[in-house]
Amino acid sequence: MSHHGIFERQGQAARTKTWPVSSPGTGWVSTKNNTKKAGKVKEVQIDVNALESDLMRGTMKLDDPSMSLICRVPDILRRHNSRAYTPNAFSIGPFHYHKQHLKATEKIKLQYLKSLIDRLYNSTNSNSKAKVVRDLIESVRNVGQEAREFYEGDIGMSMDNFVKVLVLDGCFLIELFRRHMKSKLREKDDPVFTVGCMFQFIQHDLILLENQIPWLVLDLLFNMTMEDAESLKSLVLPFFSNIYSLKTNLLLSNEHADSVKKLECNHILHLLGSSMYSTCDVVSNKNISNERTNWMDNWKPMPTATILHEAGIKFEKDESTKSILDIKFDRHGGVLKIPPLLIDEITEPLLRNLIAYEQCAPSFQSVFTSYAMLMDNLINTAEDIKILCDGDVMDNWLNPEDGIELFNKIYIDACIKDFYYCDLTEAVNKYCKRRWPRNRALLKHNYFKTPCATISFLAAVTLLLLTLVQTVFTIIKYSCSPSPIKRYGRSISRIKVEKSIKIDLRHRCGDNLKFYNEDGLEEIQECHV
Repeated sequence: MSHHGIFERQGQAARTKTWPVSSPGTGWVSTKNNTKKAGKVKEVQIDVNALESDLMRGTMKLDDPSMSLICRVPDILRRHNSRAYTPNAFSIGPFHYHKQHLKATEKIKLQYLKSLIDRLYNSTNSNSKAKVVRDLIESVRNVGQEAREFYEGDIGMSMDNFVKVLVLDGCFLIELFRRHMKSKLREKDDPVFTVGCMFQFIQHDLILLENQIPWLVLDLLFNMTMEDAESLKSLVLPFFSNIYSLKTNLLLSNEHADSVKKLECNHILHLLGSSMYSTCDVVSNKNISNERTNWMDNWKPMPTATILHEAGIKFEKDESTKSILDIKFDRHGGVLKIPPLLIDEITEPLLRNLIAYEQCAPSFQSVFTSYAMLMDNLINTAEDIKILCDGDVMDNWLNPEDGIELFNKIYIDACIKDFYYCDLTEAVNKYCKRRWPRNRALLKHNYFKTPCATISFLAAVTLLLLTLVQTVFTIIKYSCSPSPIKRYGRSISRIKVEKSIKIDLRHRCGDNLKFYNEDGLEEIQECHV
């Protein structure tokens, strides 16, 4: 057999089978059967030119990773809870546009678009309204390529359909946020605000990483349909005001609003995340250094809330902070200050999608991933959740078991390159190693864990105290008695005298003890020591 045909061109060899590697009709690998005495031998033929052309086309189709800010959630994260990344009712953007169970709400989007145009351009002239729609489409088309670069991979639609989706979804969201702020704009049979579960559905769907549209498109459509001097962020944030906490509206404080105005955001999910860590002292005080990449070398997990409670650490609600991420520890008073957190059905999708965005977006800080890891350290049993709820640092609307599972699994398979709570966990661990907190924790764990153990311990302590009191009284009684009588160099602590009246020891004679009373000498025959 001749081996010079291994790298021959496709047309120079008799081909029996071809495997197309990239596009249909493009084949650069083939086999050829040759017959020898030992049997049939297959030669592999590779068309180098076709291979080179195919690889070049593939590299030209690669997306710029620095621009992919709306990504598909990796399977390694999605497999733990796919429902947390999938919209329930509303498709926003191209990724979930073709799913049948989301088609029913397209009618609601069209109703909102019509209401927006009718209100802004109050005219019966259908031509003027059509012109408004054309202007919106043309404006979005001008930024269509830039908006397309936000999405990772294939979006499954043409540019014309892509622009149409952006206009419809963008106008729907703007009208939705305006109706939320101004109830007078709502229609009597508004499908979002009158149907009980619909508001929760759309709030859930708008925090999903795969269900976003670029902020530049939202901002463009908002400016073209502006009604007053409002800002887009001032409309969006109140819609999610209680998404983090019911006890404090972190997204609505004046200080928070001022800081958020300066933020540059990529989409709604990015705004919700950056609005938390931009006002967080833990993040702003963290020095970026090469040493942070080695944070796991000396890091040790923080004990659970139950163990910390046994060690004397108190949990207090911190209402002064503007971010749920801003957890602090007062090492002098042994107080762990935690901003209140709401635990309900939307908490897991929110945290999971923020973590997924941190994992996928380029040069993004792993702040929420660090937060999830810290909460996982604190929560391991139902007792841990109870302690946090008693301290008003957590408002749990789920079953304790569901709350435990949420934090124990929420960041599995996520990479934490920068852990933002290293200093806090180190300070807490050092406090727990001090003698009194350590002994206090052991005492409480061993003797006060159950009511029966507590009662037994108190009974033992009471018995010990009574024994101690009895011993003390015996010593006091002895110390108040007359001086002992020495006999042969030894002390006699007590003498029982039969027939005595105010005995006064006066004289010692030989081996006998003699006592003299007021009437004269009388020798005592019986002496008991």
